[in-house]
Amino acid sequence: MNIIIKIKRVINKFRRLDWVIEHAVNVFLGRPDEKWNFYHFDRKVHKKTWEKHDEILKWADYCTNNAGKFEKLELYEKSNDLIVKQGYYLIEKIKKEFKNKYNDSALRILIHVPSPIISPAGFSLFSNLLQGLCFIGIKAKSLNWDQPIEDHLQSFKPNFFITSDDEPYLTRINWEAVTNYRKHSELKLGLTASLEEHGNTPLTGRLKWAKAKKVDFYYCFEDQKYIRERKEYCLFFEEEYQIISIPFGTNPLIYYPIPDIKKDLNYVFIGSKTMDKFPRFSYWEGILSKTPGFISGTGWTISGSNFKFNQERNRYIFARAKVGLNLHLNLQMNWACELNERTYTLAACGVPQLIDKPKILPERFTNGCFFVGESPEEYEQLFYYILNNSEEANNRALKAQKEVFSKHTIFHRAEDFVKALELLG
Repeated sequence: MNIIIKIKRVINKFRRLDWVIEHAVNVFLGRPDEKWNFYHFDRKVHKKTWEKHDEILKWADYCTNNAGKFEKLELYEKSNDLIVKQGYYLIEKIKKEFKNKYNDSALRILIHVPSPIISPAGFSLFSNLLQGLCFIGIKAKSLNWDQPIEDHLQSFKPNFFITSDDEPYLTRINWEAVTNYRKHSELKLGLTASLEEHGNTPLTGRLKWAKAKKVDFYYCFEDQKYIRERKEYCLFFEEEYQIISIPFGTNPLIYYPIPDIKKDLNYVFIGSKTMDKFPRFSYWEGILSKTPGFISGTGWTISGSNFKFNQERNRYIFARAKVGLNLHLNLQMNWACELNERTYTLAACGVPQLIDKPKILPERFTNGCFFVGESPEEYEQLFYYILNNSEEANNRALKAQKEVFSKHTIFHRAEDFVKALELLG
């Protein structure tokens, strides 16, 4: 084991040397070096943010392991915090509305769920959808990353199976077992409708493979109008495939406000640091360098390679936040396709949210739910405005929380998905 560790360290040293040489060449030629800036962005973050990181995570883990102590009913009833009281009322209301609503459905849905180590975002999406389906009464089960599908086919006997149209997912499926199962049992297959422009392989080859495997439908997390407007999706429709839209939403079983938690963090951002997000980091540079807060997630140096994704503890960290920082990808800024999942989870937890202006925002939330910065300068100005105007910040958080629980939860998304699947026959 020690030899392996030493080899990895040597390899990493050579990688760093490659980056240094490449950076030196770019500097000499006067070219921008986005990769170098990406890897070294963490150095610009206020040092107190990193100094407090592990302590905050340790505290949040303790709270998660002792949730009964922090989430007692009497604490909610005694709370004078309007965000806490409203959140509790709205969650109880929506649970009563959706609990076992589709208990008589004949659907049995098997969902391929990636490991949080492989894909934190994918794990969050699919595990939350699974919880939503189960809560509303649908018989649904996860096919975990290292589980063989044949065991689930025989024991669970699904009539729907959904996975991602992506090689790491598809190569983990025993397709011969699926084919044999379909010889005597009904099983409709659904794949994600992803484009080459999103980073996948050419669509024509994947559609040919789908025809051979008798894929029945596609689904995606983007808005249905976007799917119809973007010409690259036409190939799906030409092959007579239907695309079901399942927009992101919040999971009320995980994300809600916590009573009696002091708001002592200027800001919170929990999410991965990836190259596709980096072009938007100019919005954060001034804030993160001048003001301490909390940042965590895969890709950030402080989180290390052993970062463990834990949705449950996030609500405790959010409870300490004065501001929830949020940015969207260039795709989401240029197309009215989606809001990221973070938009909904921060709103559910009642965190005043500082957001950029993704194109679909006005279609999802009414005006006055968030603080919207349309440039790095405006974004930074609004950050300090929120810190100095807590009453207005709380009023906007209350409005966003009310809207997210009224129409943007995984219960709503699961219900719409069920209705769409039932129409497939």
